[in-house]
Amino acid sequence: MPNPTRIRAAAALASAVLLSALLAGCDQGEKDGNLTAQKLDWTDCPAPSAAEGGGSAPSPLPGGAKWQCATMKAPLDWSDPKGDTIDLALIRARASGAASERIGSLMFNFGGPGGSGVTTLPAFGEDYAQLRTRYDLVSFDPRGVGRSAPVECESDAQLDEYFQQDATPDDSAERTQLLERTKQFNAACEKHSKDILPHVRTTDAARDMDLMRQVLGDPKLYYFGISYGTELGGVYAHLFPRNVGRAVFDAVVDPTQDPEQSSLGQARGFQLALDNFAEDCTSKTTDCPVGDTPQDVKDRIAKLLADLDRKPIPGILPRELTQSDATNGIAQSLYSKDFWEYLTEGLEQAYDGDGRILMLLSDSMNGRSENGEYSNIAAANTAINCGDAKPRYTAADIQQKLPEFRAASALFGDYLAWGMIGCTDWAVPGAADHPDVSAPGSAPILVVGNTGDPATPYEGAKKMVDALGKGVGVELTYKGQGHGAYDSKNKCVQAAVNGYLLEGKVPSAGTVCS
Repeated sequence: MPNPTRIRAAAALASAVLLSALLAGCDQGEKDGNLTAQKLDWTDCPAPSAAEGGGSAPSPLPGGAKWQCATMKAPLDWSDPKGDTIDLALIRARASGAASERIGSLMFNFGGPGGSGVTTLPAFGEDYAQLRTRYDLVSFDPRGVGRSAPVECESDAQLDEYFQQDATPDDSAERTQLLERTKQFNAACEKHSKDILPHVRTTDAARDMDLMRQVLGDPKLYYFGISYGTELGGVYAHLFPRNVGRAVFDAVVDPTQDPEQSSLGQARGFQLALDNFAEDCTSKTTDCPVGDTPQDVKDRIAKLLADLDRKPIPGILPRELTQSDATNGIAQSLYSKDFWEYLTEGLEQAYDGDGRILMLLSDSMNGRSENGEYSNIAAANTAINCGDAKPRYTAADIQQKLPEFRAASALFGDYLAWGMIGCTDWAVPGAADHPDVSAPGSAPILVVGNTGDPATPYEGAKKMVDALGKGVGVELTYKGQGHGAYDSKNKCVQAAVNGYLLEGKVPSAGTVCS
């Protein structure tokens, strides 16, 4: 089943109180001096591993600058910082401007959780050319992800079967099957990754970032967090408020929500994005090929999904497009307005009995490459979310909550509600209901919310600002579509973000870009 925690940047963790108190205001080097003194061996980057998604080694940036990769050692268990270590994979592109103008390293986390920063940063590297004039661009595979002690669960063949099962059961037999199959996946994670599973919480990754900051030689952390990366950044600011330099949060997770509230918010967010897609398609001068009116577009999609529940259609052979695949593919296409044309084409094909495009979109969400290999994003996402989130939901809980989810979204309600059973049989207890991001004493953090964001609804930006505390969070609103704002290429947003990161100019709170 395509666990919706992967499409919701779940807000569900808290800091370990004792370690927070010990580490927040002190020099970590006192505890693990041998690790803060390590020297990184930067070399040309290899091709991404299968766990990172595969593919070719990153191409040089315009102008010929090469991407460099290195490995940093970090404690396996931050409560025993001089114990066993794990290797964390890093990537960088050196600053393009004069050495005298260089500020330091700008660290990126692109979300998930479970996404590989080592593969994602080069894919978007050109978008950050202006920021590279004064920063080394740096990202990493967080622990449990990609090349960084990856969580491993099931084989590629097992994952094909897992993602095609019915994610929205209609009767007791289907519910039993869903629960048993989810339990099987979770048991495989415990069997293959039991040593790393207790140590992939967001608090662990935040401590890794502070070690990384020191090893890179930066007195402060300069940070750009997107989606779940905003939660990671908020937890870092809570643990190390004095170490925050300049930070930007884009596509902001609501840190006040538990998994149920987060999933319900996403149901509303994806429904809003679908409404906007349907309105956009039917408002064009040419005929919308997937419906005559916005409601007709949504009615036809609902009928398609109901038909697929009864009888799948050919997808990418030998696989068939199931209801779960189609719902997942539609959700993926709503992440960006640039994908709407693929959604239109995919729906046209599906109405004619061809599920290939919707299946390609679903595969992209699930981390499946064309050769049938999966990255470990599903395994890592589950491990991080379940380690962070304390609540565990039963089938009875989900059934009780279904009316509220269906009211939020007729299309995505069941899908997101049933996704909450993903952690029910997880081997590691969750840390808390939601993260603590309060960061008194931190430098200002620019918090950018997008009014049309499906995955991290706009309201979360204000909640993040309030949770960070007075004088820390500074909200900027982008009136647009898609997940995130900076990569929309909106000049107003980019000017505000670049002005802060490059020159330290904090925009006025409440600035609106459209």
